[in-house]
Amino acid sequence: MAARDHTRKLDFRHGRVELHHGGGGKAMAQLIEELFLPAFDNPWLRPLEDQARLQLAGGRMAMACDSHVVSPLFFPGGDIGSLSVHGTVNDVAMSGAQPLYLAAGFILEEGFPLAELRRIVESMARAAREAGVAVVTGDTKVVETGKADGVFITTTGVGMIPAGVEVGAAPRPGDKVLVSGPLGDHGVAILSVREGLSFETTIESDSAPLHELVAAMVAVVPTLRCLHDPTRGGLAATLNEITRRHGVGILLDETAIPIREPVRAACEFLGLDPLYSANEGKLVAICEAGQAGRLLAAMQGHPLGRQAAIVGEVVADSHGFVEMRTVFGGSRVVDWLSGEQLPRIC
Repeated sequence: MAARDHTRKLDFRHGRVELHHGGGGKAMAQLIEELFLPAFDNPWLRPLEDQARLQLAGGRMAMACDSHVVSPLFFPGGDIGSLSVHGTVNDVAMSGAQPLYLAAGFILEEGFPLAELRRIVESMARAAREAGVAVVTGDTKVVETGKADGVFITTTGVGMIPAGVEVGAAPRPGDKVLVSGPLGDHGVAILSVREGLSFETTIESDSAPLHELVAAMVAVVPTLRCLHDPTRGGLAATLNEITRRHGVGILLDETAIPIREPVRAACEFLGLDPLYSANEGKLVAICEAGQAGRLLAAMQGHPLGRQAAIVGEVVADSHGFVEMRTVFGGSRVVDWLSGEQLPRIC
């Protein structure tokens, strides 16, 4: 197979921002690599992780920032308030850190009902308390009617990385790929509400804080190769980011990937692929093959990892392809999309 073509550059003279530039796929990666990274380049940004790891006098800090524009604002299993906490807590946690503090910025549209704003804020406060983090500072702006879409929330989180925890080494051939549970719930939950669809079983978002699951994982394997939460673009985009960055391939086993039957059926009905569907309460981990058994046991011992599974392995491949052995015995490339199947998913 030929290597992927990443040679077409952004047209900064005539080009315009499009929805797919925020979708977690090829277009967003290109925007980051050709615009944001050259402008802001520094050793802390350069790894292009979901968080930056900063060395302080008292230890190592992780810092992450996430903006939330999900539509609709309320959905089965959560809302933009709880999601804004979980999303940033999880980004901080993917470094192995213990999240501690959040900052919150609100952009409100003139005319938005105060009752709904209070519902969002109270949900956000409850999620922060349950995650053990404090919202310690913030900012609020109001724009004219029609200049936003109700509420946008940006959260910034900080946490401390425990001594001895080292997450983020380059994956090597033979390493195992694990997921913490069934994939695709969040994306299908959002789509069902947005499009007014109903299924026999209500599909709820998996939105949840993952830092305690991560703590259980790094307690048994403190030197994980990778930790990522497969949000926009789902598992497919996350693994393609990893293979492209590190110059390796990944081979998945379709029969091992956990997907709830209602989600699988909904995706088949809608013509979607659950591997590309967003998740807000799942993680992907890569570890040495000899560590996979005890890591899986630690994950399955936590409520948010009971259905964790080993779903594939890292292979030598300078082109950085993600491939999958299918249930029919064949194989297919799991490439990443230009954007995502569903915009404004988080």
